[in-house]
Amino acid sequence: MSAIRYRASFMAFRAALIGLILATLLAACGAEIASPTAAPQPPTAAPAVAGAFSLDDWASVEAAARGQTVNWHLWGGSESINTFVDTFYGQALKERYGITLNRVPLADTVDVVNQVLSEKEAGKAVGAVDLIWINGENFLSLKQADMLLPAWARQLPNSRLVDWENPAVSLDFGAPVDEMESPWSSAQFQFIYDAARMQPADLPRSYAELKTWACANKGRVTYIAPGPGAFQGTRFVKQALYEVSGGAEQWVGPFNLALWDQWSPQLWAYLNELEPCLWRAGATYPKDENELHSLFANSEVDFSITQAIAGAGPLINEGLVPATARAFVFSDNMIGDFNYVAIPKNAPNQAAALVLANLILDPALQAAQIIPENGFGLGYGIDVSKVSDPAAASQLAAAASQLGEAATPAAELAAALRSDIAAEYQSLIEQGWERNVLQN
Repeated sequence: MSAIRYRASFMAFRAALIGLILATLLAACGAEIASPTAAPQPPTAAPAVAGAFSLDDWASVEAAARGQTVNWHLWGGSESINTFVDTFYGQALKERYGITLNRVPLADTVDVVNQVLSEKEAGKAVGAVDLIWINGENFLSLKQADMLLPAWARQLPNSRLVDWENPAVSLDFGAPVDEMESPWSSAQFQFIYDAARMQPADLPRSYAELKTWACANKGRVTYIAPGPGAFQGTRFVKQALYEVSGGAEQWVGPFNLALWDQWSPQLWAYLNELEPCLWRAGATYPKDENELHSLFANSEVDFSITQAIAGAGPLINEGLVPATARAFVFSDNMIGDFNYVAIPKNAPNQAAALVLANLILDPALQAAQIIPENGFGLGYGIDVSKVSDPAAASQLAAAASQLGEAATPAAELAAALRSDIAAEYQSLIEQGWERNVLQN
């Protein structure tokens, strides 16, 4: 992808983010809302899906799904997200469609990827997984193994609310989505500080400033150890890579080993210079987000992190951080993206999985997911400019207005926003960090 094309597409993503948070695009209505119970306009050459239904007849999908149990495998590290899923989706599935939700919590999404790959190796035509919360290298692994249900995401009735022309939606860590997954929500890396202890003017606004601040306040900063199940730690390191290499643009596009070899030594050098100034002098690192929140809440360190567009709000409501916690971003290099759901090709309850994927895009549930007290806190997966129903548009706008002072201002999020990089860098960062930083 050329730099010009990247800048143009990324500016579109940035503009979309501002619209999602501020709901300023609601007047630009261009599409009708599809109720989860309404049949869509028949798509051209819609593919048939295994089972007694076809995607060009949505009523047949809902009929086939009734009475099924949908086994949704998703990361289970946040109790607030678990509660949101059980409450909002579980109840709606049961009441509207007679579907039972079985939420299967994962320590790491790679666990369910390995399960699906093992089922393929064992020759199981029918597996045990219906839906996966997925993106990045895990999506790519199942796509390359030909274990994802094809050509379904744009056939959902509510898919008309998704901006499929946005590269941030149609590409997942640089890999084309190809209708094999459907967006759920959006997120962006942010830091958290305590307004009772620090003022905005005192906050570091770059990785260089963070190192200076940490070494002037030794022991007051740490970050999550990168590795499987700790994508937040890996993302922290990716952002440092952007800065030490001079910017994010050069990392967009296919995997580039020569580029990695050029800049990874500078990345490890930065992190090793930072390490003596960290909590416990870098002898140990938090293993996950909850451990970092605990250190922050106990005033052992001065910063935590979040991916939630609602900022610190959901964590405050959950009692994990002080009521005076606030989110903020550096001036640049804060990675944001969309995350998705996908259906394995051998899913036992495909119809129920399709109904759930469509339900996730319902404007009322999209509005619910960004309200801090509901505990999910991630951003919209739909484009609010495509919502023309006045009541739904009003609901989305009202939800955006509830983010409050614990959230990073939308303009600051957009100014700092950068996209993620190809999935192949993930293991290089995680393994390289362990070898060059943790064990060094």
